[in-house]
Amino acid sequence: MINIKELNNIVDSCRQEMIDDIIKMNSIPSINPRMGGQGEFERFEWIEKKLRSYNIGYKVFEIKDEVVPQGIRRNITVSFKGSEDTRKTLWFIAHVDTVNYGDISLWNTDPFKPYDDGDRIYGLGTEDNSQAVIEMLYICKIMKQKCIIAKCNIGFIFASDEETGSRYGLHALFKENIFSPSDEAVVPDGGSSDGCFVEIAEKSQLWIKFTVKGKQSHASMPQLGVNACSAGMHLGVVLEDTLKEKYNYIDELFNPPYSTIELTQKFANVDSPNILPGMDQFVMDLRVLPKYDVAQVLSTIDDIIESFDEVNEGIKASYELLTRVEAPEPTNPDAEIVKKLVSSISETGRSAYLGGIGGGTCAAILRKHNIPTVVWSTLDEMAHQPNEYVLVSNVINDTKIFLSTIVKYC
Repeated sequence: MINIKELNNIVDSCRQEMIDDIIKMNSIPSINPRMGGQGEFERFEWIEKKLRSYNIGYKVFEIKDEVVPQGIRRNITVSFKGSEDTRKTLWFIAHVDTVNYGDISLWNTDPFKPYDDGDRIYGLGTEDNSQAVIEMLYICKIMKQKCIIAKCNIGFIFASDEETGSRYGLHALFKENIFSPSDEAVVPDGGSSDGCFVEIAEKSQLWIKFTVKGKQSHASMPQLGVNACSAGMHLGVVLEDTLKEKYNYIDELFNPPYSTIELTQKFANVDSPNILPGMDQFVMDLRVLPKYDVAQVLSTIDDIIESFDEVNEGIKASYELLTRVEAPEPTNPDAEIVKKLVSSISETGRSAYLGGIGGGTCAAILRKHNIPTVVWSTLDEMAHQPNEYVLVSNVINDTKIFLSTIVKYC
């Protein structure tokens, strides 16, 4: 019989060691190479060293990527074999890459020198997703130490490339055939500050880069050119207004309960204030409720652009998809992992509830392969923000809840 109280005491005793490891690991830059960094390679070396110190076996999957200096991206899996149903694995999945730090002037501390002020540790990626990486490492350590064996396999994935679509991470691992149809998964990459929100659904995600071409001229002689900047601004407004009006369904499962359609990134056009731009570019971020087919949304955009070009002489608008993730079916609320995780959360006195989000996680990839997946953590939603921090108390308490959930599979 596994003693939960004893496991909780072990987690509590690891507090300072966890703090030290958060600081050490987050001192190693791990910015995704497609966001201006050198990738996760050195941080993976640190993770491997920790696993070896625990005497835990692991497997490394190397995926070719010419963008990084080493030419490869790494993914690590750890597996504890089950006692009965070894065809099934309950996976815990964390990503090792981070986004870039953005505007450094907005940081109060060095994003690569984690700062511990007591319960908060500030630094780039401390919440997203180092919180989960550290929790998983210590769950592995405790499972090894206490010889915890579940009826099914318990697996852990430390993945690359989540921040730019998981091409070199989870997508690549599916090609390695490490998953089976009976698997389930937990992705600690989203949640709420009270730890009550359990995510079982995501919206479709589109990042669309629009290019508007006109004709460059001197700004004092606009009749000789076609102002692509002006046209681009007007097109952006038409796109936003039309799409928000047409795709306005409310689904209370999600927060917010509607499709979000926002103009975001704007690219430089000309280098001088007296030049009429001949080209303008901007990006829209769309998080579309599963009720709507992504192809239908894109068809609407096609119609808008066609009409826009017709009424704006000399203008030619086009777009490219930077990201296209179509929402899979939500995880069934009656799935075993949903019920067991909710039970573990409830045992701490919290009232867990199920819902959906607009932010993309690798859970969507798993659901696309019919693997019941939940996204859960206790966090202050500091991801991608300056002065990002993780609460050590959240790391401690979430580790306990994940261990409690694993015990329910024993």
